[in-house]
Amino acid sequence: MAKQPHLLVESGDVNDVALLPGDPGRVDRIAGHCEESETVAENREYKVVNATYEGTDLTICSTGIGSPSAAIAVEELAAVGVETFVRVGTTGALQSEIEIGDMVVATGAAKDEGTSERYEDTTVPAVPTYETLSALVDAAEANDEEVHVGAIATDDAFYAETEEYVENWEAAGLLAVEMEAAAIFMLARRKGLSAGAICTVDGNLVEGTQKGETDDEELPEKAKNNVERAIDIALTAATTL
Repeated sequence: MAKQPHLLVESGDVNDVALLPGDPGRVDRIAGHCEESETVAENREYKVVNATYEGTDLTICSTGIGSPSAAIAVEELAAVGVETFVRVGTTGALQSEIEIGDMVVATGAAKDEGTSERYEDTTVPAVPTYETLSALVDAAEANDEEVHVGAIATDDAFYAETEEYVENWEAAGLLAVEMEAAAIFMLARRKGLSAGAICTVDGNLVEGTQKGETDDEELPEKAKNNVERAIDIALTAATTL
């Protein structure tokens, strides 16, 4: 098979399980938790690294921001052999009791993004596979970590998340909102592959806080710390998938 046009990878370049952070810089942070790693390709918002964690070979690939970019990553990784996708990202809380730095494992994602609509009707659910979801929850328990487990929203327009949107999401009982999970879940399901997502809370939209509003850096200190812990959970889960 020819080299993929955006990720610049081909068959044999990647492993069966891929962790998908949004930020290319986070690829190196995840790789730093592994025993060994090697950069495979780097182009645009995509950085692809192969790594070994506790004897398990895996691939780490950034998706950039948003569902269109994430869908390209999943399409191209699936084309060259990836079978399981685990999003490791950040998210904004939609329930007042969820604090900055908490972690959320998604049981499904509302499709408030446009990418899925090009593939299927919006009434078709975007959900993770049971095995991947269970592996993330089990890994959190094994690491003595508490996570919120429930449905989230995936949205395209970060700066158009109005008060009405937030109120509707909160009333629906959605835990948090981010920008990639629905597309990842949708594509994995359509291809007969596996997917899941764990995200660290970087702000609380119900309480009126967003990432970057209280610090000079993108993430508050507690969220930074728990990104590292979410990485450990995702890696632990990867060893069982």
